[in-house]
Amino acid sequence: MSGLIEEQLARWIEAGGGVIGQIAISGTTLCHLADVERGDVEIYGDPFAAQHLAVLDDAGEYRPLKTAPNLKRGWRLELESVHAVRLALDFFYPAVLGMGLAWRGARLEITPLRETLDRQTGMYACVKHLDDVRAAEMAERFCAGCLRVRLWQDQRPPEGVTFPLLCREACNLLVAEARKVVKGQA
Repeated sequence: MSGLIEEQLARWIEAGGGVIGQIAISGTTLCHLADVERGDVEIYGDPFAAQHLAVLDDAGEYRPLKTAPNLKRGWRLELESVHAVRLALDFFYPAVLGMGLAWRGARLEITPLRETLDRQTGMYACVKHLDDVRAAEMAERFCAGCLRVRLWQDQRPPEGVTFPLLCREACNLLVAEARKVVKGQA
């Protein structure tokens, strides 16, 4: 699938590219969406720079959720190939390209929230007792700070978006939040 992903990415870039999450892509250049017109940014030529750019926000704080709308600004990646673009995007938004293609091909498996909660064990086993109404309310509130489209909540990506940020299953951060709700800590 790796070759297919890069092939589709190359076609998308040749057609003009666009935006994935908070990243603007033009040719083999990536930058923060809010920095498209800025000239006073740090320039990087290595896709591995994305590893470091993705983990901190503008205040230098750790970003536990890569799809939170707080990606560090003030940078530009000027890369040499589509392969380098793919690598950088995988550091910023892991698996976004593969999930986008799987979604378009109707091959992306989606796990409902109830199924995710019901399979928890150990210290998270208590989340099985969270009723569906409270679980949905908690998810709506908690997931508001994420750029992903929650397929497990029947959300759909906008038409024509080639590589949307998709969420096929509730993440471990949401399960941890569910535990707090059940324990009365949230």
